[in-house]
Amino acid sequence: MSNPIKFTIYGRDQICASCVGAPSSKETYEWLQAAIGRKYGEAEFQYEYVDMDEEQDEDKHQQMIEQMEEEDYLYPLVLLNEDIVAEGIPQLKPIYKAIEKENPSLAS
Repeated sequence: MSNPIKFTIYGRDQICASCVGAPSSKETYEWLQAAIGRKYGEAEFQYEYVDMDEEQDEDKHQQMIEQMEEEDYLYPLVLLNEDIVAEGIPQLKPIYKAIEKENPSLAS
């Protein structure tokens, strides 16, 4: 059996200036879980939300936040395992495509 796919969503309580009118990062985190769950049913996924304004215990999260700020990434930033699959207002099609590339058995 393959390892579960892990999503990491980096975000803030404050909505990104370029994303006015969009859902908050936390709402996007919850929406992604619901949408992916509907499409892939019982498939095993892991989800982690990283608040960019909180002190980070893990170096990889602190490094990603610094990279996001240096390179002006929009948030929420969505990673599938360690790869960026969406930023700002995520679109489901590219995320589904990345899931199915990671685990071809999930392709419909």
